[in-house]
Amino acid sequence: MVLKESESQLEAGDPAPAFELEGVDGETYTLESFADDEALLVVFTCNHCPYAQAKFELLNELAAEYEDVSVVGINPNDAEEYPDDSFGKMREVVADGTIDYDAYLRDESQDVARAYGAVCTPDPFLFENSAALRAADSRAAEPRDSGEFRLVYHGRLDDAPNPDDEPSRYQIREAIDAVLAGEAVDLEWQPSRGCSIKWTDD
Repeated sequence: MVLKESESQLEAGDPAPAFELEGVDGETYTLESFADDEALLVVFTCNHCPYAQAKFELLNELAAEYEDVSVVGINPNDAEEYPDDSFGKMREVVADGTIDYDAYLRDESQDVARAYGAVCTPDPFLFENSAALRAADSRAAEPRDSGEFRLVYHGRLDDAPNPDDEPSRYQIREAIDAVLAGEAVDLEWQPSRGCSIKWTDD
């Protein structure tokens, strides 16, 4: 296991890189799939990493609690070298309730992980849908497109970076609550920590 800390080149206000990925439910997802949400939490994660496993419950809770936020897990790991991260195994952990996100997607080519600059599992990115917020404020329907998702937070989910640590603060909840309240996300972007993404060309 190689321990890494997140170091994406995306900055606050940058648009979410587009994707088109298959979910374990057989559906194909793009950014437009979440156009009605006020926020989108994209987390590069996997099945086997203990750092990722330690955040399964929190991410499941976020997906259940926030109706206007989608929690999307993306697994980019090399499944040939790490069969626990195969598409079949992804389906199994969803079927047994271990993972219960709004969507769990397979990044077979690893192009999406590279576009986001993801380096570890988990590696979370929170985006605000400015079009959805504008529409909510004006109570008028406005066109929405993928360019409306803008990065507002990239960093650790909570203050327990190691699998055995007990969190006392949940930065991701603070960030989501700020977005839903129409406020700026005023948080230090402390890097997430986890196993390195298992690249096919490593």
